[in-house]
Amino acid sequence: MAEAKNGDTVHVHYTGKLDNGTVFASSHNYEPLKFTIGENQLISAFENTVVGMNPGESRTIKIPADEAYGPRSEELVVLVERAQFPENIEPQVGMELEIHQGDEMAVPVTVTDVSESSVTLDANHPLAGEDLTFDIELVEIV
Repeated sequence: MAEAKNGDTVHVHYTGKLDNGTVFASSHNYEPLKFTIGENQLISAFENTVVGMNPGESRTIKIPADEAYGPRSEELVVLVERAQFPENIEPQVGMELEIHQGDEMAVPVTVTDVSESSVTLDANHPLAGEDLTFDIELVEIV
């Protein structure tokens, strides 16, 4: 049986959990996740875990926050005056938006607080600061 190696395109099923057991993502009710090992499409520790696996094999890996989405940074949380929002956008907690600063790329942000006068936007990845555990099953090597 062939083992997965760098450069292989693979299909995997996975479940991602936080330390408290909360499942934040799973492919089990969907098509398996398809990626090419070594192309840095995913967290490198996730990709590296698949190396050496055979189809049908499962592994569990815990990835510390620093190797996943990094630590949370309070510098990425900003307070914006509500008047700066376009009139057609009614900000609500949990809403995901993109902000543009000049000609730079769009930055995804999440609305974390709304008051009459201001809106708090968080540009941290939602999983920043979290240690992640993944249960990974190699379905097939394409």
